[in-house]
Amino acid sequence: MKLKEYRDLYDHLATPEDIDFLAENFGYDKELLLVVYTQRVVRDTTKRFYRVKDQAKKMAWSWQHGKSFVQIAREFDFPPILTALMILEQRKVNRKMFWKMLSDLDRVQDRRLRAELAEAAKVDIVYSQEGTARQYARGRWGEAKLGAWLKAKGLEYRTEKDLRAEYDKTPDVLLHKPIDVDGSKKYWIESKATFGDPVEIKRHIKKQLEPYTELFGDGMVVYWFGFVDDVELPMPEGVSVVDANFFESPPVPYEYVPVNHEKVPAQAQERGTEIDLAE
Repeated sequence: MKLKEYRDLYDHLATPEDIDFLAENFGYDKELLLVVYTQRVVRDTTKRFYRVKDQAKKMAWSWQHGKSFVQIAREFDFPPILTALMILEQRKVNRKMFWKMLSDLDRVQDRRLRAELAEAAKVDIVYSQEGTARQYARGRWGEAKLGAWLKAKGLEYRTEKDLRAEYDKTPDVLLHKPIDVDGSKKYWIESKATFGDPVEIKRHIKKQLEPYTELFGDGMVVYWFGFVDDVELPMPEGVSVVDANFFESPPVPYEYVPVNHEKVPAQAQERGTEIDLAE
């Protein structure tokens, strides 16, 4: 995707309703739109988190005087789940208690609190447990597709789980024997169930791709939902960027498979603004 098209898409994804509108009227893949919307929400939330949190007492006062979590969230243009968390923290509900309530609303005895938490979870498609589970499932889907491709090619490899005992930074796949891509031998592959825009790729370069090259040599990263392909990025030498077309043509559309919340790591469910988009 070209940068101009991506920026237009990004700018028009202001609400969840925009996802359906763009999918129905312009033919974009709905899961791609959800991915881009999620990235936009997370970045805005991270940027404004502490400014909004400074207003927590004011938000709690509004809630105490009858406004709902969702109404207050709309006033502050902030995710409803995190708005509810900030308000309830003012009422001595810690994060662990908060996520426990969300995971089992039937056990919340206060009728108003139960109804408003349910409404916030329904409206917030990013920070709710359902949103977290979807991102987690998307990440596992990408890793499974990569594993299936490697198996079909007869390529042996070690997984991130295999490598954790030995290394602080671990790619999703470390190949026993390298493969030739773009004129160099690739020793590792990183799977990203996101869209590779310049902000996302630069973040991954610093956090992961540069350390991987220092530890393991040349490699490649796959953005399953595509990437901006007309911008030159400071990619580490020897690292290639590909999308789903590298592995299959045409790419198979993503199909969401619900994940039992109990199977999602606790740190993913309780991550607050430290959401990592199921990478």
